[in-house]
Amino acid sequence: MKHLTGTVKSDKNLKTAIVDVVRFKVHPKYLKRIKVNKSYAVQNDLGAKTGNRVRIEETRPISKTKRWKISKII
Repeated sequence: MKHLTGTVKSDKNLKTAIVDVVRFKVHPKYLKRIKVNKSYAVQNDLGAKTGNRVRIEETRPISKTKRWKISKII
């Protein structure tokens, strides 16, 4: 089961939060680190608010876009 850590960007929906995950990737030619952002729609059962740092884990499909849920508020 995959785990990612990110920051809650939006919690306006009832049980859904948008989490922004930042990763660093090395450029293949120049070997320089590049920051890569990706947003995930996650199930928010724990009540995380905007700005919280959270850990998300992969789960079964909950809706059309939700494949992750919040496992812990850090």
